[in-house]
Amino acid sequence: MRTPALPTTPSTRLSAVRNLGILAHVDAGKTTLTERILFATGTTHRRGEVHDGTTVTDFDPQERDRGITIFAAAVSCDWAGHRINLIDTPGHVDFADEVERALRVLDGAVAVFDAVAGVEPQSESVWRQADRHGVPRIAFVNKMDRAGADLDAAVASLRERLHPAPLVVHLPIGAEEGFVGVVDLVRMRALVRAGGDASATEGPVPDALREEALRRRRLLEESVAERHPAALEEFCDRETLSAATLTGALRDLTRSGDGVVVLCGSAYRDRGVELLLDAVVAYLPSPQDVPPVRGRHDGAEERRPADPGAPFAALAFKVNATPTGRLTYLRVYAGTLEKGDTVWDPTARRTERVGRVLRVQADRHVPLERAVAGDIVAVVGLRSARAGTTLCAPDAPVVLEPPGVAEPVVSVAVEARRRADAGRLAPALARLTEEDPSLVVRTDDETGQTVLSGMGELHLEVAVEKVRRTLGLEVAVGRPRVTYRETVGRGVTGVTYRHVKQDGGAGQFAHVVLDVEPWEEEFAFRSAVVGGRVPQEYVRAVEAGCRDALAEGPLGGHRVTGLRVTLTDGATHVKDSSDTAFRAAGRFGLRQALRSCAMVLLEPVAEVTVTVPEDAVGAVLGDLAARRGRVTGSVVRAGAAVVTATVPLAELFGYAARLRGRTQGRGTFTARPTGYAPAPAVPAGR
Repeated sequence: MRTPALPTTPSTRLSAVRNLGILAHVDAGKTTLTERILFATGTTHRRGEVHDGTTVTDFDPQERDRGITIFAAAVSCDWAGHRINLIDTPGHVDFADEVERALRVLDGAVAVFDAVAGVEPQSESVWRQADRHGVPRIAFVNKMDRAGADLDAAVASLRERLHPAPLVVHLPIGAEEGFVGVVDLVRMRALVRAGGDASATEGPVPDALREEALRRRRLLEESVAERHPAALEEFCDRETLSAATLTGALRDLTRSGDGVVVLCGSAYRDRGVELLLDAVVAYLPSPQDVPPVRGRHDGAEERRPADPGAPFAALAFKVNATPTGRLTYLRVYAGTLEKGDTVWDPTARRTERVGRVLRVQADRHVPLERAVAGDIVAVVGLRSARAGTTLCAPDAPVVLEPPGVAEPVVSVAVEARRRADAGRLAPALARLTEEDPSLVVRTDDETGQTVLSGMGELHLEVAVEKVRRTLGLEVAVGRPRVTYRETVGRGVTGVTYRHVKQDGGAGQFAHVVLDVEPWEEEFAFRSAVVGGRVPQEYVRAVEAGCRDALAEGPLGGHRVTGLRVTLTDGATHVKDSSDTAFRAAGRFGLRQALRSCAMVLLEPVAEVTVTVPEDAVGAVLGDLAARRGRVTGSVVRAGAAVVTATVPLAELFGYAARLRGRTQGRGTFTARPTGYAPAPAVPAGR
């Protein structure tokens, strides 16, 4: 079954390209699966292991030390005449923005699930992220060799928690330690791997499983016929579906999102990997199969097809500063890019020259003469491009939609330990934020401290450690603090503000009357002014001023959210009114209104999932209650209790060590930020 690697050239036809990501909860086996894919395709000649620190994609020292994926890594391989550009994404919630940036440039994905745990919190989160981007998926139920592995239970959790239409195309051969292979229900064949480096052996379905395989094949045919008109027609005529019709229908249902093909196997033991690669080629879309990328130019929508002859358009989704130069990772959507080309950065409004084009193999790179539509490559020579930057042909400008960036929720104060290194800290932090847009650096107005904000405690630990390791800069870090918000509990009406300023020359005059009320969305603004008392151009200036005022609330200077402002009246001066005056009136008027509102302090909360032995449940529940946690569920899976709770993020600092102590090292937990909730008060020192 092992297919020899083909030469990786940029001339591969578009229909034979697959750009996909590996998505999952932490420890579901994403990186191990990626390693087995590279080995099966002949890209590597030995299997890398996470526990040995020998993996290709987890090449960063921190990833190998911690045994988790932190940074999205791209690799390319070839299978059955197709080039597969694969991105191994992080599974930890703190690095969800890495997943977001990867999903923005992918055409398909493989979602990996643990055969024992089923759908876990972060696998649910990345699934929703893929839904937002419209990325077609196939599901791979991994670790079928584990004690307690159950394909049907995993599929049931997928159906209940993610609500897709699972189309199961595999039947496991053996269970737990006895798992040796799978039955392919589409072609009704068995693939068994005895162990070691032996290739999978193809043969007929074992007699002991034939009746069950026929039953499951029938269920698969019925499920597909319900959702696919051509399959339904054949099923009604022949009361069965041919392998060709079933394959075509599964491909259509996957790409439309009306069904999710489910496979199973064990990446660690090399069982089911070849069939997964076949499924990637058969069911997931090529760049030609997805709609043309949409962008904007001069306010009008533009579409760029995946055509090497079209005007060049690409999106930068990752930046990595290496000792040998600055790498910018691109997804080329249209046109052709050659080394030495000049491209246009419409955000920075400047041209850039491409020094080199590279095919990426994690931390290794292969020089290319050119990249064409559908390619994922890295380029050297760009100075201004950031993650989310569009690069295009200078004579055909376009701006593509960038990936979203989540707001940071945890902050720490950082400073150089040695006074002599103080001048090196700011450039080091700037480099961090250049590589990771979800990190934010600011200076605290009151204390003068440099504050680094990110998505979680681990996220910040990794960032600080990167400064220490790569730059040799010793950094002192303060206690983590969460990011609070303020919102309107009860609004006010008729707040009047007059902005009058005379300091020689032209003056400033603006008069506004504002209503403020709670609102479900982050911010909304509307005008109810009648009779033209405030011209439309000044209304826009008032809105801009109100947005400026949201930066600092009256309770503690935290950002304000969840309100609607209505401009109900106002007045102008024939000479002294201007956009500047009305923007200032909007800013100071809303600040005055907020001081009159009943304001509510909000704190970030997280959904925590704790997995512990059953005899430790009481201690865990007591500890969660002491941390102001609200338990939302508790189930028993494979002899372990799984407790879910909503807990203020501020109470989770140091929880990992406390949980290990209470469970003799046998407890684990994950935390996923879910938004904000009213806080009783800001605890001292936070």
